[in-house]
Parts: sequence; C-alpha cells; structure tokens
Amino acid sequence: MIEQSRIISLFYLFKPLIPRRMQIHLRRRIVAKKRRTSSRTWPIDVAAATPVNNWSGWPDQKKFAVILTHDVDTPRGHTRCLQLADLEKNLGFRSAFYFVPRRYDVSLGLREYLLSGGFEIGVHGLYHDGLLYKSREIFRERALHINRYLKEWQAVGFRSPSMHHNLDWLHDLEVEYDASTFDTDPFEPQPDGVRTIFPFWVNGETTRGGYVELPYTLAQDFTLFILMQNRNIDMWKHKLDWIADQGGMALILTHPDYMNFDGSAPGFEEYPSRLYEDLLLYIKDRYRNEYWHALPKEVARFWTACVVDKR
Repeated sequence: MIEQSRIISLFYLFKPLIPRRMQIHLRRRIVAKKRRTSSRTWPIDVAAATPVNNWSGWPDQKKFAVILTHDVDTPRGHTRCLQLADLEKNLGFRSAFYFVPRRYDVSLGLREYLLSGGFEIGVHGLYHDGLLYKSREIFRERALHINRYLKEWQAVGFRSPSMHHNLDWLHDLEVEYDASTFDTDPFEPQPDGVRTIFPFWVNGETTRGGYVELPYTLAQDFTLFILMQNRNIDMWKHKLDWIADQGGMALILTHPDYMNFDGSAPGFEEYPSRLYEDLLLYIKDRYRNEYWHALPKEVARFWTACVVDKR
C-alpha cells in the first residue's frame, strides 16, 4: 500500500502538467496493452462467482440483483444529474449518486430532488485529488470532514475517487457500506480486484463494528466508451448475462460527466447517453421480473440482516 501510495501521489503531482488529451491518449495505450494480458480475468473472472457459504438467494427469489450507481466527478457532471435521474425514472429505475463535497458546489436543491424521487446520495471522497490515502494521518483528518457530510446529506454510503481503497482505514467512516472496489478491473490505478460478484462484510476492530463492501461488477463507462472507444454495449450485455446466470450482483458504475444527453456529436470525453439507456432497456426487457432492483443502501441492509447476522 505504501508503494502504491507513492505512485498515486506522483501521478497527481504531474497530472496538471499533462494536457488532458495527452492523458487520455496515454491511458488508451496502457489499456490496450493490459487488455491483451488480462483476457483470462477480464471482463469475467470465473472465480468471482463463488457465493458465501450461508448464501440463500436474493429477496423474493429473484435470479440476480441490479444496482445502479453514479460518480459525479466534476461540475459538468453535477449539471447533468437531473437529466440522468429523469432518464432512469422514466424507465422505472432508481440509482445512487456520489458527490465530491469540496470539488464543486453540491446543490441542496438537487439533493432534495433526488431524495424525494427515491434516489440515494453518497459521498465520493472529499477533494478528488488523489491524496485521500497518502498517509494514515491524512485519511483520519479527512474522515472527520467526510463523516460530517455523510450526516448532513443523510448518506450511509461512500466511494473513494479513482477506486483507491484501504478497507481497514475505511472503518474510520460512519457508513453502512463502502463501494470502492470491483470484482475485476486491471485498468484501475489500484487494480487489486476482490474477485467476487457478491457483497461481503468487512469486520471492524472498533466499537463501530464493520460495514458491507459493494464491488462494482460491470466495467465503468469511462473505460468502455472513452478509453476503449466502444460504440455499443455488447461487453456490458455479455458480463450482465454471466452475472445473471451466476445469481450475482450486477452493480453498475457510470458518470454523468461523460454522458451526452442533447443528441449532438459527443465531445472528446463523451459518449451518447443512449448507450446507458440501451443497457437499462436490455435489463428491463431481457430479464423482466427476474432481477431485484435495489439501491446500494438496501442491498447493504439486506446483506447485513440476511447473511451477516445469520453467520
């Protein structure tokens, strides 16, 4: 973790000096190389399908679970949240939006709109500057502020920026769940997948006990459409079908920052929102009445009550 922290710190130190287009170009080359060497474990790691020993299935005997989440990384993403929420609501879905408290102004009106509409709000780091895990002292200091935002926003879930994580340190947060990991994703800065398509419990050594970890299990939209430049959702559908067959959790992570909602030609770091809409329609039509659609906090509470408490 120390060496990883140094690499991340160096990256964020030099990042402002590298033009954004050059950053994307370099990341595309890295992703193409890693994709060739990771075909056995990405996008599907078959070892991730093993459920916990006392697993008895999802509520109402549903075949698998579907959880929609969004990281709102920038002011641009913040302005597009209403369009994304309305898209989902019109199709009968609800999701969780994770905001960065001190990177941009998080609108009270937007938070109230989402909560009143049955959506969930979570906290996405504090600054999104890559320094959250630089040292134990920094994490402890920032955790105090993150906990204040969790309380103010009526939030019970957290996700780290750039999917950095240290599951032991996260016990400092007053959360019911964390969502800073993935089953398999060799393209992330910290690529250590947890190798499961199910939630799992992280035991605590403090009076707070533990929390539920919810890994994302479908590739991020940024990876598929910006770095890999895919123009369809075939990879999403392939992984979703496998998860459904295994009875797992299809937890999706997308970003309104990169979605183009106006129908114009997508910008350099954009993709048509219809691709995300196509995924929702595929889930709704292909698996009608077969999936449990829930918010992350609902999944965490179900897992705590029906799996952890029965151990």
